[in-house]
Amino acid sequence: MIANATPGPDAANPHRLYRKVALAACFGTFIEWYDFLTFASLAVHFGALFFPPDDPVAGLLASLATFGIGMVVRPLGAALFGSFGDRYGRRKVFITTIGIMGAATFAVGLLPTYAQWGLGASFLLLALRLIQGLAMGGEIGGANVYLAEHAPVNKRGAMTSILQWMGGLGILASTFQIVLLQSWLSAEAFAAWGWRIPFLLSALLLLASLKARLALQESPVFQQLRQSHEIALTPLRDCLRERRTLGRMGLLFFCISAGGSLLFFCSQVYAPIFLKTVVKMEPVLAGRITLLATLCLFPLTFLCGALSDRIGRRPVVLAGLALGLLCMLPIYAALQHFAAEPAPSALVVFALLLPPVIAVALVTGPQTAQLSELFPARTRYTAVGLPHNLAAGWIGGLSPFMTTLITAKTGNPMLGLCYPVALLALALVVGMLFMPETRGSDLNQ
Repeated sequence: MIANATPGPDAANPHRLYRKVALAACFGTFIEWYDFLTFASLAVHFGALFFPPDDPVAGLLASLATFGIGMVVRPLGAALFGSFGDRYGRRKVFITTIGIMGAATFAVGLLPTYAQWGLGASFLLLALRLIQGLAMGGEIGGANVYLAEHAPVNKRGAMTSILQWMGGLGILASTFQIVLLQSWLSAEAFAAWGWRIPFLLSALLLLASLKARLALQESPVFQQLRQSHEIALTPLRDCLRERRTLGRMGLLFFCISAGGSLLFFCSQVYAPIFLKTVVKMEPVLAGRITLLATLCLFPLTFLCGALSDRIGRRPVVLAGLALGLLCMLPIYAALQHFAAEPAPSALVVFALLLPPVIAVALVTGPQTAQLSELFPARTRYTAVGLPHNLAAGWIGGLSPFMTTLITAKTGNPMLGLCYPVALLALALVVGMLFMPETRGSDLNQ
């Protein structure tokens, strides 16, 4: 068991302490997203590397399904590590999850390919994706809770919104790295060994993150629970028994987390796949355009978090769900139009990708604060982590696979996109009916 860090000079300087907490929480979450999304960025390549090469469409579907499987098991990791976080402390789980995820990601870079080991390579890749998914399930909810429990109440939306940068920053880093590698290396060299570099380099990031997290102290909210002997011994069972908590977990699953993950995956994960496979855009150019669109997430997410501190979480999140619902099909239809053109305008494609990015920022900017504000302190880690990962894994994580599958079966990419759009409509309706305003909630309660 890892001992708590001893109190240091940061305890007397709350601003310095928060910066330290934010750096460690965000750095670790960045690594989780970097590791996880590097695979998503290479999904098209992995179809040929780890699955039978005779059917490219089947290989792509298998690759996306493997990515989706890692998302599907996230709720199991959330239930396991969430219970540990509510019983034994946020900090210990923080260190454990990043270690597991980092080791699994490094191992992906060492895997043999289908040409070398056949289905054995496919099985090993799937096993590592399952391990990554379990670790990420414990990480995402815990990072939300840990950061929110340290943030000042009047600036909680803005100051915790930086955690949401990590998804975009993970995509930015992995995409930028892959674009550089594809620019520097020949297609043959990249397929032979270049794809391994992002996974192997993650070991350096892991060491830096572990150092930052080992220097952290326990969350003050959990310390208060421990001192008052109010720690939940069976947090998952308590969540399922408390009607109010269970109802808000349902709200998280069907609305807040589902909506955010659908928008994120549609705009950040599926968009480059769509540009490469449907629009037939040159892969390096598609990567550069989506990279620029991702850059816009950083200021927009902070501004939306700050806006929720002024006008409330509810109106900001509902506006993001509505924007995403209204713009998704028209924008992808416009992108599909460029498939018939020999050289689509990069500027126009970039402009079309911006509205979904704004929708993502509106939903995810207030999200870190909102998730923790919905639940009582004694079961917060579990109550946040389980539905959030269920939605991100089962709804958001499978949406690229489902849209690609429906597209492959029907031959119409727009019919495939009806799947996430229909779920966005459900999220908006649920939010309008049941979402409470949580701005200013006392997280010690």
